[in-house]
Amino acid sequence: MAIPSVSLAILLLALRFLLAWDPSATTVTASRSGGLAQKAGAISSGASDRSECNGRWIYIRELPSRFNTDLLATCDDFPILFEIREQPEKSIIPFLANHGLGPRTHNRSRSWYRTEPLFFELFFHRRMLEYPCLTADPVAADAIFVPYYTGLAALPFLFSPAHWNFSALHGRDLAKWLIRRDRPAIWARFGGHNHFLAVAGSASDFDNDPAQTPLWGTAFLSLPEFYNLTVFTLESRAWSLQEHSVPPPTSFHPANLARLDAWLARARRSRRPTLMLFAGGAAPGSGRPNVVSSIHAECELRRDLCELVDCSGGVCIHDPARFMRPMLRARFCLQPPSETPTRRSTFDGILAGCIPVFFEEASAANQFGWHLPRRRYDEFSVLIPKEEVMFGGQRIADVLEAIPPARVRRMREAVLELAPGVMYRRHGSSAALRARKDAIDLAIEGALRRIQRRVQAIQKGKDALLLVGDNEEEWDE
Repeated sequence: MAIPSVSLAILLLALRFLLAWDPSATTVTASRSGGLAQKAGAISSGASDRSECNGRWIYIRELPSRFNTDLLATCDDFPILFEIREQPEKSIIPFLANHGLGPRTHNRSRSWYRTEPLFFELFFHRRMLEYPCLTADPVAADAIFVPYYTGLAALPFLFSPAHWNFSALHGRDLAKWLIRRDRPAIWARFGGHNHFLAVAGSASDFDNDPAQTPLWGTAFLSLPEFYNLTVFTLESRAWSLQEHSVPPPTSFHPANLARLDAWLARARRSRRPTLMLFAGGAAPGSGRPNVVSSIHAECELRRDLCELVDCSGGVCIHDPARFMRPMLRARFCLQPPSETPTRRSTFDGILAGCIPVFFEEASAANQFGWHLPRRRYDEFSVLIPKEEVMFGGQRIADVLEAIPPARVRRMREAVLELAPGVMYRRHGSSAALRARKDAIDLAIEGALRRIQRRVQAIQKGKDALLLVGDNEEEWDE
């Protein structure tokens, strides 16, 4: 769906205005450049306010709009993107509505939106503007947020043939701005170790060698200038350096606690006659063994136990009703790896109270450690090695049917306990809902912990990068 250029201009102006608007009388407002401008006397001097923000102060770097909001106008300039996705819509501009949450699924909807994953950076930025512990003093900050729309800036290098040979340039202009042009002392103080940003994509799309011309992707994460960044990505690499994976955005964005609790109550009481469900594309036609083909074959044979939700052609990307209703009827949701190890469907299923079934560690415990505690995976998920399914004759239904009903109920309850922490609440939400930590809250807490350890190491004369690894990420409480 194309939209007139006049309407697009009005939409982008509205977004810029709203990014400068303070809807809940918080302590800061966004400046025209995309950063923050301190209101005189806005940050409370009360002792309770200061104590609640100890170790949590965040400063937002001021970036020219070419690094963020200007990029929104170019989203539809890459036809190859729509060809690869095979999605029915030929424009993603309409999904800019509600600061990137997308339009509501229907007029009466209050919590469900047609969310476009590419706009994750936009609504993350919007949420950062209402973070309760913002400061206008970068020296006083415990961490510094960079509102760069990395995934949107990468679109020309990924989907425009004229730019494919120049993908190593992705991010270099940002590095120059942060390190040399805009108050270099902010970056130099800790060499970038106290900076973080969000990326709408998988880390593997941004880790190419800058000295080589890749077949796909950019070199953003491989730029030496950014080795010290903390980066939120929607999927991390097997051996991550800068990044930590955060849940891909689902379509559920409640604005108050009553709506969250109402949805969780519905998921708890939902009758689940279906043993297992798979929501995804058609089985690959390569002829080579793969777990998705095995799942399709078993489901075709056992339609009494398994439901297939066909998401071919991108029809599920912006239409959550296609898969959420079936997920509410299923006890287990199958989450095999596809082109990449992880699936957004995992988090859709968690919101529906559908117990995830993984087929390799890379899809599960090696990801999302701040949101899905590694030591609890046995409590809320099932792992069936894909090799046993593909080559060992293991029937998935046999494994799942063997789990006692009492344990299934406990697992479902554990899944629903995790649900608030993997959803992204709507900006401007109620105080009661803000008291429940969502995916952004947990990501910020994790980044602050990581940055604190690195800064402390620097102050002690140690190499901060040596702290990165499993021991750093295991902060689950």
